[in-house]
Amino acid sequence: MNTLAFAGPGPWILLLPIFWAAVVLTVVTVLRRTVWRGRRGPWQGPASTRSVQGGHAPLAILGRRFASGEIEEEEYWRRLSVLEEQFGPMSGNGPR
Repeated sequence: MNTLAFAGPGPWILLLPIFWAAVVLTVVTVLRRTVWRGRRGPWQGPASTRSVQGGHAPLAILGRRFASGEIEEEEYWRRLSVLEEQFGPMSGNGPR
């Protein structure tokens, strides 16, 4: 029985470093997929008013409709002013 106590820690000692390596890799992977790539994390709520593929989603839709001729210029400016009231000033678009 005494020989087991002096035999050394054994191979199970590797479990603790492997566990912490898995924790660190998991945290780094989550950060790379969310925060470091500019995406919002799950703790920041919905991204309905945030940018979608390089522009604000409502403004991008409005711009596409205007560019394709679905709406005229007067309606474009009217809707843009409504969007600015609701979501705040957009990225420098419109007369100032």
